[in-house]
Amino acid sequence: MDSLLKHMVDMTGHRDHTMLDISVISAVQELAGATQARVLTLAAVRDQLFVRSRAVVTAGQPARMEDHPDPASPGDPISCYPALADCIARHEASADQMDEHGRHTLWLPIWLGDKADTCLEIVNPTPYTSDTIHVIGGIVSVYRNFQNLLDYSERDSLTGLLNRKTFDDQLAKMLQASSAEQDQLSLPPGEPERRQHCEEEKQWLAVVDVDHFKHVNDKFGHLYGDEVLILIANLLQSSFRAQDRVFRFGGEEFVVLLRSTTLDNAKKIIDRFRMNVEQHDFPQVGKVTVSVGFVSISAFEAPVIILGRADQALYYAKSHGRNMACHYDELVSGGLLQTVESNDTAEFF
Repeated sequence: MDSLLKHMVDMTGHRDHTMLDISVISAVQELAGATQARVLTLAAVRDQLFVRSRAVVTAGQPARMEDHPDPASPGDPISCYPALADCIARHEASADQMDEHGRHTLWLPIWLGDKADTCLEIVNPTPYTSDTIHVIGGIVSVYRNFQNLLDYSERDSLTGLLNRKTFDDQLAKMLQASSAEQDQLSLPPGEPERRQHCEEEKQWLAVVDVDHFKHVNDKFGHLYGDEVLILIANLLQSSFRAQDRVFRFGGEEFVVLLRSTTLDNAKKIIDRFRMNVEQHDFPQVGKVTVSVGFVSISAFEAPVIILGRADQALYYAKSHGRNMACHYDELVSGGLLQTVESNDTAEFF
C-alpha cells in the first residue's frame, strides 16, 4: 500500500506529459512485477492507425523516453498488434494476449471520450491476477484523469492545438537542446561525420497566418471563420511530423516548432503544409491560403528575438503576394530585410 501511495503522489506531482509517462510505467512495472511496460502513442495518418513507443521501462532499469532512428516515422501499423487493433475497434478497456513463449501482454487504451491516442502495454511472464488488474486499473484511471487535466490546461479550446502558455515551455526545451548541440560541436574533433550531421540539422520556428481572414469572418460569419481555423489546425497536424509541435497563438495566428532537421527539409515540410491548405476546399468559404515566416532557433538568442525575426519574414510574405513561405536568413542575406534586435512587429495577441 505504501508503494502504491508513493507512486500516486509521484504521478500527480508532475505538470508535464513526459514525466507523467515515466511515472505511470514505473508504477505499473513495479506493482505488477512486469518484465516491461511501455507507453504507446496511437496516431492516425491518412485514416490508418499507427503504434509508436514513446516511453519504456524494463525490470531492473530506470524508465526512459524512447529514441527513434527515424523521428518522422509514425510507427508500426496497428495491424502488427491484432489483439490491440480489435480492442480499439470495439472500444474495449483492455486486451490480453499470450505469445508462443508463454508471456502475457496486456494493453490498456487510455480512452478520452470515444478517442484513444495513448495506450499502456505491460508484459508479464505469468498471467495477471485479479488483484494486479484491479491495482493497475486504478493507476490507469488516475493517469487518464491527470492526462485530461494537463490537456485542458495546455490546449486551445477551439482547435485542440497546444496553447501560448505551453509554447514558452516547449521553446525553452528546444533552446536547451540547441545549447547542448552547440556544446557538442565545441568538443575536439573525433567523429567528423556526426559533427557534420549536427551542423546541418537545426531547430526551427515558423509563424503561420491565415490570409485575408478578416474577409472570411466579414463575408461568411464567425461560425465559418471558426471552422476554417479548425480545418487549418487539422492540416497543420497532418502536414508536420509527429515530433514537431503546433500551437495556436490566438486569432488566425499559429506557431510551429520543427525539431532537428535541415534547412532544405524544413522548407519542404513547411511548403507541403502551405500547398495542402491551398488545395483544400473549405466548406462554403472555398479557397483559403496561408503565409509563413520561419527562422532557425539559436541557443544564443532570446525567444523574443527569435519570434520577432520569424514575424518579420511573415510580414514580408504578407506584403509580397501572400500564400508563400519566407526564410528570415535568406531574406536578410538577399538584402530584402534588415536585421533588427527587437520584436516591434510581432503581434501575437
